[in-house]
Amino acid sequence: MNQTLDVNTTSRNMASKFLENYSLEQLNKIPEGFSNNLIWNIAHIVVTQQLLVYKLSGLPMMVSDEMVEKYKKGTKPEQEATQTEVEEIKSLLFTTIEKTKQDYANGVFKNFQEYPTSPGFVLTSAEGAMSFNNFHEGLHVGIMMSIRKFL
Repeated sequence: MNQTLDVNTTSRNMASKFLENYSLEQLNKIPEGFSNNLIWNIAHIVVTQQLLVYKLSGLPMMVSDEMVEKYKKGTKPEQEATQTEVEEIKSLLFTTIEKTKQDYANGVFKNFQEYPTSPGFVLTSAEGAMSFNNFHEGLHVGIMMSIRKFL
């Protein structure tokens, strides 16, 4: 499981580079042919990890309900993110994974509500959710790499 969480940290490091290297305007730009932007993708991976690992385990999430509503599956940017929001998202990139590592080591993931994912994989445990989350984040990092070519 440590390796799964290390892969997740690597994914988050890649996402963080976008926050460091692009302006607020670039983070918010939705290029032609895309339905979202860099900052939406970054916030979406944070929210999704919390939903898959914590909510499905019946545990409190580190993200607000407002953030979930704004960045969950099926949403798209309705308004531009502010610099304050970007800073919050940047902080959550790593604090959420560190807490997941601690919580896993402390054995808090005891219950899990089975969940069928969009690609058809059925999650049956928090460990499975963590593994699937890496696949999900990889898809979004790929989308971000495509978006950056149009900024």
